[in-house]
Amino acid sequence: MEIVLASQSPRRRELLERMGLKGFQTISPDIDERVPGAPPPAELVSRLSAMKAQAVREKVGDDALIIAADTVVAVDGAVLGKPADQLEAFKMLSTLSGGRHEVCTGVTVLRGAECCTEHEETVVSFRELTEEEIEDYIRTGEPMDKAGAYGIQGYGALFIEGIRGDFYNVMGLPVCRLGRMLDRMGIRCMHLAAGRD
Repeated sequence: MEIVLASQSPRRRELLERMGLKGFQTISPDIDERVPGAPPPAELVSRLSAMKAQAVREKVGDDALIIAADTVVAVDGAVLGKPADQLEAFKMLSTLSGGRHEVCTGVTVLRGAECCTEHEETVVSFRELTEEEIEDYIRTGEPMDKAGAYGIQGYGALFIEGIRGDFYNVMGLPVCRLGRMLDRMGIRCMHLAAGRD
């Protein structure tokens, strides 16, 4: 079966490989991610992941199994996407400093008439950051392509005091939830990892 990841994210690609999936394609969904109104984070990411999956299905057809995801960081319900520039990254990191925020990822698995969309939320606690630390972190370049302007798998880990929920969700793909979703569609990741399929 052809499997397609509707993303060019190297982090999501790595996580799918860790789940035992090999030989899948990656295709950029190329959608307009602006959603009318201000839906809650869980609704927003669920809608965007479904839109990404549908956009890729138009490119590859109905036979492929498509996995799509969208991740945002939210503080008190306000969504922080990817920073547009260094100033916005600084503002985002200053907002996250010394508090808790939620990372919400919507995931859609689509094959033919079967479509399943779910979401995962993880709570992350940041320690207090100095302006100098934020500026140094921005100089690394790491914040610029990440929701909330940080990466838990990189230098951003230095800021994280605690996490409640799926660690991999903060990287952009809730591995445990996605594994259960794939299982319901007949793809058993542990079988693949063990070489049984």
